Amino acid sequence: MASIYSVTQVNSYIKNMFAQDFALSRISVRGEISNCKYHTSGHIYFTLKDKGGTLSAVMFSGQRRTGLRFQMEEGQQVVVTGAVDVYERDGKYQLYAKKVELDGLGGLFERFLRLKDELEEMGMFASEYKQPIPKYATRVGIVTAPTGAAIRDIMNISARRNPYVQLILCPALVQGEAASESIAAGLRRLDAMGLDVIIVGRGGGSIEDLWAFNEETVARAIFECHTPVISAVGHETDVTIADYVADLRAPTPSAAAELAVFDYKRFEDQRLTYKKVIVRAMERKAERQRSLIQQYRFRLKLRDPGKKINEKRQQLADMQERMERIVEQRLKEARHRLALDSGRLHGLSPLERISNGFGFVTGPDGKRVDRVEQVNVGDLMTVRMADGRLTARVTERERIDEYGKID
Repeated sequence: MASIYSVTQVNSYIKNMFAQDFALSRISVRGEISNCKYHTSGHIYFTLKDKGGTLSAVMFSGQRRTGLRFQMEEGQQVVVTGAVDVYERDGKYQLYAKKVELDGLGGLFERFLRLKDELEEMGMFASEYKQPIPKYATRVGIVTAPTGAAIRDIMNISARRNPYVQLILCPALVQGEAASESIAAGLRRLDAMGLDVIIVGRGGGSIEDLWAFNEETVARAIFECHTPVISAVGHETDVTIADYVADLRAPTPSAAAELAVFDYKRFEDQRLTYKKVIVRAMERKAERQRSLIQQYRFRLKLRDPGKKINEKRQQLADMQERMERIVEQRLKEARHRLALDSGRLHGLSPLERISNGFGFVTGPDGKRVDRVEQVNVGDLMTVRMADGRLTARVTERERIDEYGKID
């Protein structure tokens, strides 16, 4: 009876056969993705198929970081590089993927993504390296094909917006193997001329037609330009490496001309508007200044030293006049009081009385005698008259009371 083997032995034997086949240990398989499943563990399970068959495949999470640059989806044409081996538990062979690349156009897209990641990691897309586009450019350089639609669109837009702007074309190949070097050389030539801004681009086309603008040579030439660069490649939906590196991306060459060339008519309209605004503002300010000058002139008149002196002089004159009136009034009052006092004194004056026939009698002590009891009989008295004086001796003394009776 023939030898009998276990399932495990058979699967192990087949696995050894696969392991010994050098062709299966490093193989690339082209096919269409189907049954693609992203597992929560990070592994990807999928099937490769073509018209004649299918092949199970798996990509472990550890391989994804270096071997997969895009999101795998149903129907994609890919080239999977890895090893074909047997999974002993299920007795099935499958492709263990180490690298998955898009096939055909997908391959170009993968190259695009790879270069984009490399340049981004270098910092060539960083915003701090972006230069501002001049608002009023007068000299604009253009790197594009001399006979394409792009240059015609740029010229037409520029002529319509500002016929005074100088356009300087540096013809370049924009498609084919030599295109990237031609574009880079044109950029360096125009950058050395000290222009205000450079437009680099071309009209629309397939990804192969636009591929020159995805080359590292062009990206580095744009990044090294001291002149601000506007990238205008293809249509609005087309995105190239040049768009990421440039200081500004325009969706089309026409849009690039709109961004690079300022609208002269609008500029003139704005200039005239600003001029009117400035003139009105200056007139209003001048009117305010004239009004202020008038106010200051009026205030100066009010505060004129000569006027102040005149006012003070008038006040002094008025005060002097008031003082004179007051002095005169007081003098008048004083004269009146003096006259009254003089009249009173005159009436009380002994001389006045003497002149009227009276005499002024003084005793031996020289004091006036106006009462009988002030003298005694035998005392000498002096009687002053209007024209002289008499000396007399008292020989008799009589006193008369208030009733006229003699004591």
